[in-house]
Amino acid sequence: MITISLCMIVRNEEESLERCLTSVKGIADEIIIVDTGSTDRTKEIATQFTDRVFDFAWIDDFAAARNYAFSKATKNYILWLDADDIIKEKDRLLFIQLKKKLSLDVDSVTMHYYLAFDEVGNVTSKLKRNRLVRRECNFQWIGAVHEFLAVYGNIKSSEIGITHSKNKAYTDRNLQIYIKQEQEGKTFTSRDLYYFANELHDHTHYRKAIKYFEQFLGGKQGWIEDNIQACLKMGDCYAKLNNKDKQIESICLTLLYDKPRAEFCCKMGNYFLEGNQYQTAIYWYIEATNYKLDSSNMGMDNPHFYTWLPHVQLCLCYDRIGQYEKANEHNEIALSYHPKHPSILYNKGYFEKLFAESAK
Repeated sequence: MITISLCMIVRNEEESLERCLTSVKGIADEIIIVDTGSTDRTKEIATQFTDRVFDFAWIDDFAAARNYAFSKATKNYILWLDADDIIKEKDRLLFIQLKKKLSLDVDSVTMHYYLAFDEVGNVTSKLKRNRLVRRECNFQWIGAVHEFLAVYGNIKSSEIGITHSKNKAYTDRNLQIYIKQEQEGKTFTSRDLYYFANELHDHTHYRKAIKYFEQFLGGKQGWIEDNIQACLKMGDCYAKLNNKDKQIESICLTLLYDKPRAEFCCKMGNYFLEGNQYQTAIYWYIEATNYKLDSSNMGMDNPHFYTWLPHVQLCLCYDRIGQYEKANEHNEIALSYHPKHPSILYNKGYFEKLFAESAK
């Protein structure tokens, strides 16, 4: 059976570290914690699980810290996690089975990364990451912010999931690192441009985000999935700036990179719904229901675009044009995907009352 080194970088994670480390029971044969400057009980908690705790002076470079952590590993494979990640029990058991069966000729194993959830725990945002890598390959992390692990070779896909369970407030730390680099005249890579634009978008700097999304796309070096997301997010920026023409133009730019996706169709539907063009909106939402989520896709996925969301929007559109039976039909389909969604439950009550009154 293979052996695994868990490598983590941490800072002020006293609220989440114990939960994370407890979740890897039976998986990690060695735990390496690299602390980048904690002022709370993080290191004390780490020492309850391992004696391999190291200090690393923070230099605004996540890749440098992660590479240092990887350099301390001694086992066959390296698993990396953040302190606010956990491996739920069903995934822990799957991981243990993988550990028993994995051949040493596998260079990397991809796993699902569940990033966001709705109010009842359904995954609303996920992607896949190269999560377990063979130590002897000496794969390196690249990028000061939004770092990535440069992996190649024999890559195995798994159905194991890592759950991101953040309990700290989001900060503008990453944005400030990019701004500092910008002020220092750093030449941004294509990836840097994309993630800087994302940070600007997330912190409502919409005009500057558009500038960097355009630079990223103009360089023609981006990954297809990032290109598509850049177009969609640029459309979001224009929507916030009330520029409808540029909004729809940005959404349609995604078609330069690949066939339509459910997210594209839903955003097209939203555009026409906002303009009270219900029949056109209906067309696009129906198109969205024809697409299936690609589980092999390494890019960001939002499952609700492929499940309940287009049906809720179809319910709204059909209701607006007086086709109540069709509206109710789509609401029931949405309910089958998301039985506790408050809007869908409200719609259910609305139609029950409507049909009861019409039957009198």
